[in-house]
Amino acid sequence: MCRNKETLRLEHLSIGYPGKNGNDKVVASDICASLHSGELTCLIGPNGVGKSTLLRTLSAFQPSLGGRILLDGRDIDSYTEKELARLIGIVLTSKPDIQNMTAAELVALGRSPYTGFWGRISLRDRQIVDESLAMVGIEALRSRLIQTLSDGERQKVMIAKALAQQTPIIFLDEPTAFLDYPSKVETLQLLLRLSREAGKTIFLSNHDLDLTLQMADKIWLMETGRLSIGTPASLAEEGALARFVERDGITFRAGDLRILVSR
Repeated sequence: MCRNKETLRLEHLSIGYPGKNGNDKVVASDICASLHSGELTCLIGPNGVGKSTLLRTLSAFQPSLGGRILLDGRDIDSYTEKELARLIGIVLTSKPDIQNMTAAELVALGRSPYTGFWGRISLRDRQIVDESLAMVGIEALRSRLIQTLSDGERQKVMIAKALAQQTPIIFLDEPTAFLDYPSKVETLQLLLRLSREAGKTIFLSNHDLDLTLQMADKIWLMETGRLSIGTPASLAEEGALARFVERDGITFRAGDLRILVSR
C-alpha cells in the first residue's frame, strides 16, 4: 500500500446526537481533517469533549449531523455494511464478553466480511488468521480460551482480529485503557509497526499523553470548539499542547516534549 495516501477526509463535519424537532445535541462542528496510510494518528483531549462520539461517527456506528466523511474519495453513506467491513477495522475499549472461544477462533471472526452465506472458513482464511496472529506475535496464544487471557493478551487478540479483517484503516478507542505501563508501550509500539510495515491508516483515541508524544506521527487535539492537528513537535511549537496540559503544578516544556510536575 502506498504510504501517505489520503484514506479518509472530513469536510465541515458536525457530530452529536439527533434530537426531536431538529433539536440536535451538537458535540463538535465544522471539523476539517484527513487521515493517511502508513501513519499512526492519536486523538487526545479532555474527558467529555467528544472523542468517542467522533470515533463512532467515523466508524458509521452513528450518523453525522452535517458535513461529509469521504472514505477513499467516496461518501461513507454510500457504502454498504459489508463494504465498510472490508475497509474499516474497529477495536473498542470494552472487553469482549466471550466464553469458551479460543484466541484463534476469535481472530477468525475478522474474516466474516469475506465468508459466504454459511460463514465457513476456507483454507486461505485460516492462513490469514495464522498470519495475523504472527504479526501481533501471539502464535502461542492461539489455543488459549479468551477468559484465561490477561488484559494485554486479550487486547492483542482483538488487534489480530482487526488485522484478519484486512482493512486499510483501523480505528481503536482507548486501546491501552486496561493495560499496565509495559503493555501500553508494547501495544503502541505494535500499532506503530503495523502502520509502517503494512501501510495501514491507524487512528486511536488515547489518554496516555507521554506515550502519544513519543509514538504518534500526527496528533488530533480535540478541545471544545476547536481541533488542532499536527505532529507532536508542531503542536508543541504553536502552544496547543501547553494549552491542553498546563494548570497549577503542571507545565509543558515544548523543546523536548516533556510534562513537568511540581513537587
